Amino acid sequence: MSDPQRPPPPLDPPQAERTDATPGDEEVAHYDDAVIGTAFRWSLVVLAIVVAGGAGAFFWLQRKPPARAPQLTQLSAPQPPPSLIHEIPVTRFTDITASAGIAFTHVNGAYGDKLLPETMGGGVAFFDFDNDGDPDLLLINSTFWPGHAPADKPLPTMALYRNDGTGQFTDVTAESGLDVTLYGQGCAVGDYDNDSWVDVFITGVGGNRLFRNLGTGRFEDVTLSAGVGGSGQEWSTSCAFFDYDRDGRLDLFVCNYVQWSKEIDYEVGYKLVGIGRAYGQPRDFPGTFPFLYHNDGNGRFTDVSKWAGVQIKSPVTGVPAAKSLGLAPADLDNDGWLDVVVANDTVQNYVFHNNRDGTFREIGALAGIAFDSYGQTRGAMGIDVARFRNDDAIGIAIGNFANEMTALYVSQTKPLTFADEAITEGIGPASRLLLKFGIFFFDYDLDGRLDVLTANGHLETEISKVQQSQTYAQPAQLFWNAGGSKGPSFISVPPAKCGPDLFQPIVGRGSAFADLDGDGDLDVILAQIGGPPLLLRNDQKLGHHWLRLKLVGATANRDAIGAEVRIRLASRLYSRTVMPTRGYLSQSELPVTFGLGNHTRVDGLEIRWPGGKTQVLDPRHLKIDALHVITQER
Repeated sequence: MSDPQRPPPPLDPPQAERTDATPGDEEVAHYDDAVIGTAFRWSLVVLAIVVAGGAGAFFWLQRKPPARAPQLTQLSAPQPPPSLIHEIPVTRFTDITASAGIAFTHVNGAYGDKLLPETMGGGVAFFDFDNDGDPDLLLINSTFWPGHAPADKPLPTMALYRNDGTGQFTDVTAESGLDVTLYGQGCAVGDYDNDSWVDVFITGVGGNRLFRNLGTGRFEDVTLSAGVGGSGQEWSTSCAFFDYDRDGRLDLFVCNYVQWSKEIDYEVGYKLVGIGRAYGQPRDFPGTFPFLYHNDGNGRFTDVSKWAGVQIKSPVTGVPAAKSLGLAPADLDNDGWLDVVVANDTVQNYVFHNNRDGTFREIGALAGIAFDSYGQTRGAMGIDVARFRNDDAIGIAIGNFANEMTALYVSQTKPLTFADEAITEGIGPASRLLLKFGIFFFDYDLDGRLDVLTANGHLETEISKVQQSQTYAQPAQLFWNAGGSKGPSFISVPPAKCGPDLFQPIVGRGSAFADLDGDGDLDVILAQIGGPPLLLRNDQKLGHHWLRLKLVGATANRDAIGAEVRIRLASRLYSRTVMPTRGYLSQSELPVTFGLGNHTRVDGLEIRWPGGKTQVLDPRHLKIDALHVITQER
C-alpha cells in the first residue's frame, strides 16, 4: 500500500486503452485510488497554505502601524543674527522704591484657606491727580477676610503718593479721601465729568467704588449717586474709561472674573498632589457678564450692558460665559470708533466691534483673536494694543498662563482679521515658561520702536513642589524691538543690558509706566501680591531725542482718551494712542511719548481726536526733548 506520508511512485508510460478486464485490474484500480487520494490530500494542504497566506497578506496590508512613542517638539525662538544681540542698547533700570519714598505693602488677607481672590489682585495707576504736570502714584490694596484681621494691625487701605516732579513721593493717602478699606483689585482713571480733574474708579470683590476728584487734593465717594457700584456680588477686575459713542463723555467698561464666594471656593475644593488645598482654576467656577456703563452727563451712569451686546452666553448652556481679567479699548479697523478686546481666562477672548450706534457685535472668533493657533483657549491675563511695527499693522499682546506663550495677534490685509505671530516675532517661545500678568508696549530706549515688558508671578505659593520648572516669585521679562528687518521684531533683553534690578523675582501682577522725573524716558512700576511694589527708574544714557505730548479735549473728552497721534520722521510714520488702560488691572500715564532716536526734528504731526476731527500742526513750533500741551481746536 502507498504510504500517505510519502509521494506516489512514478507512473508507467501510457498504455493503450483497454476494453476488457485483465488480471491485475483490481490492483491497478486500487493503486489509482491511492494516487488520487494522496493527490487530493496534498491539494487540501496546498489550498490551506494558499488560504492562510492570502489571509496573512490581507491582514498585513490592513494592519494599523504600531503606536509610536509620543515625541515632544521643543519650541525655540527664531534666532536673530549675533549682530542684533550686540545691538541691544545698555539701558539700566534702577530700583528706587525705598529711596523714592514708597513704603507700601500689598495685603491679600491670606490665612491658609487659599481663597482665589488672594492671588489675583495688585492694580496700580500713574495719574496727575493734582494737575501739577507730574504723574502721581495710586496703589490698590486688598484687605483681611472677615474674622481674620489681626488685632494689633490697622486695616489696610489704598495708597496715594504725590510726586514732587523729581521722582520723589509723599504719602498723601490720609488727607485724600482714598484711605478706604475694601478688597480692591484694579482701577481706571479719567475725567468723567470733564471738570479738568482726573477721577478714580476702583474694582474689587463684593462691590466697586467711584471717587470724584474735588480739585482740592481730596476725592469724594460718589458710587451710589453715579450708579456704578454693581450688585455687591461681583468680583470685578480690569476696567476702562473710554468714549464708545463719541459724545464727548467718558463711559465705563468693567470686567468681571468669575462667580465667586467662599462657599463656592470650598465646594470647588481644588487640590494639588503633595500640597493639598490650592488656588482653584477658573474653569471650575461659573462665568459672568461684564458691565458697560453709559455716561449720561449729569454725574450718573446707566448700565447698558445687555442692550449694547456685551453680555455673552455659552451657546451650550446659555449661562454667562466671560471670565475676564484684562481689556483694551482700541480702534481695530481704523474707522474712528473704539472697539474693545477682552482677555478671558480659560474661555475664548472677546472682540466687541463697535457698530457706531451704541451697540457692539462680538467677533473674537471671526477676527482670529478668540483662540490660539490650534483653536484652544488659554489663561489670558493682561493685554495691550499698539502699532509696534511703525506701520498700519496693529499688534495685540496678551500675557498668558505658565507654559503658554504670550500671544501677539497682528492685523492682516483683510480688515478685522488677525493672526498670532508670537513665534515668528520672537516673543512667543521665550515667554512660554513664565506666568504673565501685567504687559504693555513702551519705548524704553527712545529709539522710536515700541518694546514690551511683562510682570510675572505664579498663583500658587508652593508651586515649585509639584513643578520644578516653576517658582512663585518670577522675574520680569523685557523684549527689545529690533525692528524686524533682519530677524524677529523682539529679542529678550538679558540683565547685562539693563541691570539686575528689573529682574528681581517678585509675585508680579499689575504694572504701569510714566516719566516720573521729567527726563523724557519712561520709568516703570511692577506691583505684586502680598509684598511691596518695585519702582524702577529708567537711567538710559543713549543720547536719543524725544517728544512728549499731553492732549486736552474740547469737544472730545477732556483727557482725549482714544485720540491717535501720528508724527512723521523723514518718510516714516509713528503712531501712539492716548490710552491709560494697559496691562493688568492698571493704568499708565496719559501723555504719549515718541522716541526720536537720532532725529533732531519732527517733519509732521497729526492728531485724530475722539469724535473724528483731525488736527494738523506745524512741527516747526515743537521743541524736541520737551513736553507739549496741545488743546483741541473747536
